[in-house]
Amino acid sequence: MNPVSLPKQELPAPALVGLLADLLVKNGWRLASAESCTGGLISAACTDLAGSSNWFERGFVTYSNEAKTDMLGVDAALITAHGAVSEEVARAMALGAIGHSKAQVAVAVTGVAGPTGGSRAKPVGTVWFGFMVDGRLSSEMSHFGGDRAAVRSATVHHALQRLLQLMQPPADAP
Repeated sequence: MNPVSLPKQELPAPALVGLLADLLVKNGWRLASAESCTGGLISAACTDLAGSSNWFERGFVTYSNEAKTDMLGVDAALITAHGAVSEEVARAMALGAIGHSKAQVAVAVTGVAGPTGGSRAKPVGTVWFGFMVDGRLSSEMSHFGGDRAAVRSATVHHALQRLLQLMQPPADAP
């Protein structure tokens, strides 16, 4: 992997997409997204950049549980056991995006954007992320504040920023 210099300050989504595009192209990789709570906003942010067809492979908008199963191969029993907003489902979505595309990198998001749908265990603003980068699967959860638009926007920004971090070579790499 070829490193890219990541700035310390927060960057807007278009700048993050530009850095992501550069890194994907340098590594000869393509990206797929699997989105639930963002409804395609990550794909839209990526394809807003001219030339994105060189590195953006495809996006799956899997808002319903049935779509997660049909389009990504997420086991319905997994959704029943853990809920759509869970680490297990986010990871399965990322794996499904890789398995149903020609991408080497995937990001998956599933969460509660609000204003309804939250629970004590999974309040509004809870988002699970799944990442697959060159064969390495990882996941994490974040809580974002604000209204529906703010939660969705923060989810897109976090997904792009974290992808950039995960695509960097390990510190001990030659």
